[in-house]
Amino acid sequence: MAEDLQLPSQQDTHRPKPSAVSPHFSTRRWARRCLQSIVLLLALAAGLAYWQWQRWLQPVGGSEPIQVVIEPGSSSRSIGQKLYQAGVIRSDLAWALWSRTLARDWVFQAGTYLLDPNQDMMAVAQQLRQGNVLQTRLTIPEGWRIDQMAAALAQRNWFAADTFIAMAQVIPPLDWLPQDLNSLEGYLFPDTYLFPVEQVEGPLPEHEKAQTVVNAMLQRFVSVALPLFQQHSTPLSLHEWVTLASIVEREAVVPEERALIAGVFLNRLRQGIPLGADPTVEYALNIRQTPDRRLTLAEVRTPSPYNTYLNPGLPPGPIASPGLASLAAVLEPEQTDFLYFVARYDGTHVFSKTLAEHEAAQLQIIRERQAEQASPGTATSP
Repeated sequence: MAEDLQLPSQQDTHRPKPSAVSPHFSTRRWARRCLQSIVLLLALAAGLAYWQWQRWLQPVGGSEPIQVVIEPGSSSRSIGQKLYQAGVIRSDLAWALWSRTLARDWVFQAGTYLLDPNQDMMAVAQQLRQGNVLQTRLTIPEGWRIDQMAAALAQRNWFAADTFIAMAQVIPPLDWLPQDLNSLEGYLFPDTYLFPVEQVEGPLPEHEKAQTVVNAMLQRFVSVALPLFQQHSTPLSLHEWVTLASIVEREAVVPEERALIAGVFLNRLRQGIPLGADPTVEYALNIRQTPDRRLTLAEVRTPSPYNTYLNPGLPPGPIASPGLASLAAVLEPEQTDFLYFVARYDGTHVFSKTLAEHEAAQLQIIRERQAEQASPGTATSP
């Protein structure tokens, strides 16, 4: 039996024994791995979210601008939905998230917009914030009367001509306007205007749209014409200035003659000679003469407060809307001894110092016209 017993060898005594793993150590390692996985997942999610956010911000793309109407009182969420449905932005969710966080203080302006689908969401938002609405252009030429403006506006289908004429007869309580006006004739400044489309083409009442146009033209007179008058010394009142400038506007065809025509009229006023201006008769009778259809003697003798052949001095008020050049010509007229002028058929005038010279010039122009019409192959003016 003793021989069967074997003592452990030296090698066996140094063999390591299996060690038991601590449960605490295993839990920590598992938690660390879970945390790493969570961090990795969060990083992936953040990267994916950032990628998706940048994708939402990108332009939708398109070849044509898109018209969008933002109604007054619209919420940011409803604006985003409208932009998304119109194809202007990629995501209404992105718009909602951004407007509720980073753009809480932004105010978006109501109006009609023409939006480019090739601009990103932030550029679209900036356009709505700044109120860069779709505008329509209106140009009123110098020398137009109120009824001509009304006809042009009615042709655009903004409102009826009678509506505009009625609004131009309502005199607003502005301290710079002359007293006792019965019309704004002459004070609706001729210029080019830009109006938001919803103010003149939308469903607003016609009188509101007409008032918008009238207000803009009066404001332009204040900003452009009124300072010119205030910067000059003149014996004329504001109303006299605008009235005489309107006659100059209708008489002068060649710009170089404006100041000379103004000088002749001022000479006649100082000497008590009737102005004898054809445009005042045309205004009184609502007619327009042509080279082949001149004013008749009966028309010139037709009584009217505006007839400057029959009445000395200026007519009761302007006969058209004078432009800045005619207004300036009355304030800075050409110094001259001329008292008369007669129109040639090319738009220029013959100026004279005496009545005899004036009548001779008239006769010469008539003869030249008759000779021109009698010449074979010569086209007559329309």
